[in-house]
Amino acid sequence: MTESSLVKLIIQIPCYNEAETLAIALKALPRQVEGFNCVEWLIIDDGSQDKTVEVARECGVDHIVKHPVNKGLAKAFMTGINACLDKGADVIVNTDADNQYEADDIPQLTAPIISGSAEFVIGARPVQTIEHFSPVKKFLQKLGSWVVRIASKTDIPDAPSGFRAMSRATAQKLIVFSNYTYTLETIIQAGQKDIAITSVPVRVNEDLRPSRLVKSIASYINRSIITIIRIFVVYRPFRFFGTIGVVLFSLGFIIGLRFLFSYLDGEGSGHIQSLILASVLLGMGFQTLLIAFVADLLSANRKLLEDLRFKMAQWEKNNPTKIKSSDDN
Repeated sequence: MTESSLVKLIIQIPCYNEAETLAIALKALPRQVEGFNCVEWLIIDDGSQDKTVEVARECGVDHIVKHPVNKGLAKAFMTGINACLDKGADVIVNTDADNQYEADDIPQLTAPIISGSAEFVIGARPVQTIEHFSPVKKFLQKLGSWVVRIASKTDIPDAPSGFRAMSRATAQKLIVFSNYTYTLETIIQAGQKDIAITSVPVRVNEDLRPSRLVKSIASYINRSIITIIRIFVVYRPFRFFGTIGVVLFSLGFIIGLRFLFSYLDGEGSGHIQSLILASVLLGMGFQTLLIAFVADLLSANRKLLEDLRFKMAQWEKNNPTKIKSSDDN
């Protein structure tokens, strides 16, 4: 993507009961960003029960997309992405309604896309120096980023950051399966789809309200662990199930050898339990390895469907008159 081809930037904000902080976040957003002829704002009202929509309208938001009920951050993010694409966005920036991120850093986020050096840019926060982040949250942020780097083969230092920019083509390729958060999954998809991804340092503002994702430390740990496991199951299924299968099979094999040596020494009758355990472990290991191959085939099929979805989106963009005539008939 070249600088001359960029026309419209849309800044999207997922919102759920954000009436108290949304005006502050919107006031900081730019209406002009270098490299773009047009900058628009879009909010996703994720079933808010307060005056979020009224505040958005008063602040001059260009587009408002609504969920009738709360569907969660991941669904709101994807609803916003699809709406931005429908509105003709060439580049999409995602930020938070609590004004966590410094809006003045948006030009830094979009600069690699304008220059053509990247298609997906993640804002890297100074996590270790953020005072309102607890030690547990800092550790989980670091752990989550490490898992994402392993699964995606990228070097993004702050994977959970929601402050990010993406090109139109990148947005068309992303699909989020999680109902909890989109941050980790989209980076892994970028790595698997060979999307040029990078990160830039960004600043953060003071905390205006507690995090909606972190209702309690126990809940955050539980959800983080589940998210990390799902990442490996969905995006590295062969490695995940293959590792478990090899461990089980190896344990069964070692215990089986132990029984065999005892049997050859004439003491096999005293180790029948070892024989039973070895048989169970070998069977479990073999079945898990078979699951690894099946899961890998399913993963390949999912990638083909995602590629087909992207090509269909590209075709619809390039053939709007054909779609319109088909609808008329």
